[in-house]
Amino acid sequence: MSATTAFLIATLARQLAGARRVAVGALSPMPGSAAFLARAQGLGPRQITVLGSRSNNDFTEGGRELFDRAAQGRIDAFFLGGAQIDGAANVNLVAIGDHDRPRARFPGSFGSSYLYFLIPRIILFREEHTPRTLVDKVDFISAPGTSPANVYRPGGPTALVTGRCVFAFDRTKGRFLLESVHPWSSIEEVRDETGFAFDVPQDVPVTPSPDDATLALIAGPVREQIAETYPAFAAGL
Repeated sequence: MSATTAFLIATLARQLAGARRVAVGALSPMPGSAAFLARAQGLGPRQITVLGSRSNNDFTEGGRELFDRAAQGRIDAFFLGGAQIDGAANVNLVAIGDHDRPRARFPGSFGSSYLYFLIPRIILFREEHTPRTLVDKVDFISAPGTSPANVYRPGGPTALVTGRCVFAFDRTKGRFLLESVHPWSSIEEVRDETGFAFDVPQDVPVTPSPDDATLALIAGPVREQIAETYPAFAAGL
């Protein structure tokens, strides 16, 4: 098992504490594993829906039902990534560079903005932590991190988990706060590798490493559950 992968799964799982209903989008093996781990640890999730799964997906209409349930307030937490994420928690899933002549183009927003507005706990996740991915300002806003005060918005970002640290997001300030730094990184490295400004408290703890019991859950029941949807990923756990 990759120590880094297990570490990130455990870190993501802690972000789900208290969430009862969790949905996991497509191409999300680590968030899916984190949801199963959180349930195995008794952190909260009772209902986990993984798009692309048969045994862990009670949706009958795929993505359309995901949007319907989000609008009904029936999803508590969701994971979202992006080609770029900036300091205001804006997410870019469309293109890098000029929109008409991009240097790179991606699959598209696929309702990310809609879900960002409705699901109370959106956990941003991007393993790569470099100025290329964590930018001062995204080239295209697929999903805005904040909205004007007169906009009804029950949902939004709560955290950003990367391969170097965990940021908490302050919706009032519209800024990230460094919550913890992973054991192999440092505050200085996080500063150097982050393209946006963020707040740093006086004391920044080290992100906890998974204990033996957590690692056993990941290698056991979590691996078995995620294997149905992501067999290649599960083979490495």
